[in-house]
Amino acid sequence: MQLHHRLVNIFGRIRQEVATHLDEQAINAACREEKYTWRERLFNPTNTVHLFILQVLNRNTALNDLPRKSHESFSGSAFCKARQRLPLRVFQRLLRGLADTLLPRSQTDDGDVEGRWHGHRTFIMDGSSCSMPDTPELQRYFGQPGNQRLGCGFPVAHLMVLFQAGTGLLREILTSPLRTHDMSQAVQLNPALQPGDIGMGDRGFCSYAHLALLSLKGVFGVFRIHQKRKVEFHLVEPSHSDEATARTRRLPRWLYRLGATDHVVEWIKPKKAPEWMTTSEYDTLPERLVVRELRYPVGQRGFRVREVTLVTTLLDAELYPLEALAELYRQRWQAELHLRDMKTTMNMDVLKCKTVDGVLKEIHVFALVYNLVRVVLGVTARIQHVSILRLSHIDAFRWLGSATEGEALPRIVVNPDRPDRVEPRVVKRRPKEYDRMTRPRAELQRLLLEGTTAA
Repeated sequence: MQLHHRLVNIFGRIRQEVATHLDEQAINAACREEKYTWRERLFNPTNTVHLFILQVLNRNTALNDLPRKSHESFSGSAFCKARQRLPLRVFQRLLRGLADTLLPRSQTDDGDVEGRWHGHRTFIMDGSSCSMPDTPELQRYFGQPGNQRLGCGFPVAHLMVLFQAGTGLLREILTSPLRTHDMSQAVQLNPALQPGDIGMGDRGFCSYAHLALLSLKGVFGVFRIHQKRKVEFHLVEPSHSDEATARTRRLPRWLYRLGATDHVVEWIKPKKAPEWMTTSEYDTLPERLVVRELRYPVGQRGFRVREVTLVTTLLDAELYPLEALAELYRQRWQAELHLRDMKTTMNMDVLKCKTVDGVLKEIHVFALVYNLVRVVLGVTARIQHVSILRLSHIDAFRWLGSATEGEALPRIVVNPDRPDRVEPRVVKRRPKEYDRMTRPRAELQRLLLEGTTAA
């Protein structure tokens, strides 16, 4: 199949190690690791994976459109069966192998280079979701939003992602049923982090247990303080009576001040374990945790937030001043933009597979293609001498889907630098004026046949 040679050639011209992780030898090795055997035919593992990549590169085009895109003769149902035969763990191995290659483990002192901040690899964790066809199997496994009646909505998967700050590379993606606690998935991202890394997230990821788990692993945390945790900055050292009251109420114990809105305190372990953690796991956590709490104003007009309060285990104010941490946390918004690139630009918002296994494979191939696009952007950023954050994801995505064998990297569109742009959260394009479905389709069809108007 010419598709195999074309894709490997394109990847090889971008970065040779990328081509190595997606060539026939690497894919066959992943299959052997999973004890999967196959016959050499059109839909061998390599051609199946590459066709799946081609499908996603064409915004998840229909199965029956793939023969035209690949210039091969086969049916959509035959390719669908080939995807079903290939184990999910093969796709997981390919994604993690590529991520390990693109994200070196070593630390440097080069500052914010290749996704590092003050020499630390920095990662952003965030949650999202995507929809899929309304089949009984998917409904049972993933569930649908609670404000919709059965038969009137679609199953929705809960996603947990880990992006590298600066490069936007996807290190890990986890898929679970819709009603899954964010923290139960977030802790499953921790094995992807190495000692010395920084994990960053919004207030949904801020808890004593999560910070303690990261600290035990040697990973630093930077999170926005949860809205239920009150933070007060003392201008003078608290009295002994205040400290006694704090211990009684299990409040943080003040240690020392670094600035007017920057101090180091000792968090005390809550008595009750969080719902996403077993009691035995919770008992292994330390009874106290030294953290740094800091607050800074957001002076930009039009921004919804007026001030931000952070908690971090980066305690050295000389190495990590408040202003630098504020600038670091601002990068957290990049995760929202990367998710937009995956879900809207690449058309992952609504999946097409009709089985749980198929949905999980589809999501992993989307993640694989997303990382390939980030590789294109990273190489092009160095050639064009511009920040990778300025380059157009959709332009690189379109080129990768249409590139021919031997074609050189083009100049990617550079977006304007608008860090303080504000936009209202409204929709301009009006939806069609049809009523929302509030009853199952079969019931509405019966009412039409009976000549009754549904209320």
